[in-house]
Amino acid sequence: MATSLIREAIKHSRDVRVERECKVGDARIAVIGTGGAGNNTVDRLMHLGVVGAECIAINTDKQHLERVSAHKKLLIGRKITGGRGAGGFPHIGEAAAEESKDEIAQLLKGIDLVFIAAGMGGGTGTGSAPVIAEIAKKMGAMVVGVVTMPFEMEKGRKQKAFDGLKKLRYFADTVVVIDNNRLLSLVPNLPIDEAFSVADEILANMVKGITET
Repeated sequence: MATSLIREAIKHSRDVRVERECKVGDARIAVIGTGGAGNNTVDRLMHLGVVGAECIAINTDKQHLERVSAHKKLLIGRKITGGRGAGGFPHIGEAAAEESKDEIAQLLKGIDLVFIAAGMGGGTGTGSAPVIAEIAKKMGAMVVGVVTMPFEMEKGRKQKAFDGLKKLRYFADTVVVIDNNRLLSLVPNLPIDEAFSVADEILANMVKGITET
């Protein structure tokens, strides 16, 4: 289903070069995981052994960034956050990405298809994902967002998640949304820490399946 959505988005892309060249299987692909959840997705992809895509981890949290595996890493918003994270505030994540937009553009040079993995509702992922998507689109890439939405118990994150998703959809060609609450409904007795791990695993396997099609 996700692969067919991507092919359809490619077919109707506004960018002629992308329409001609971005075919799943022969495009230059980058998977960008931004924020904590996005970094976890990239880390799992690296351990799963993803083929045909470059994995890039982006974060405002230096310590978290150092713990994950990726082909390339970028600490954004050094002046704004000092490497200490966005504190759960999307506007800080957005400002951090804007501060580092030239470095982000450098990472995306020559890339045809960009996956942006993020957890909606936090600070860095929610705020930076739309900025990264906008940069990628301006550089002529096709952009696919792959995001998770907060668990029902994370009430303080829900509105931030919806706002971030709306912004991401504006710039992305396609956004695949994984609702964590659906996961809990399938396995209601799963401890919350394991539920987060399963959500990350689903996200990683989805991206892996698409990039290796």
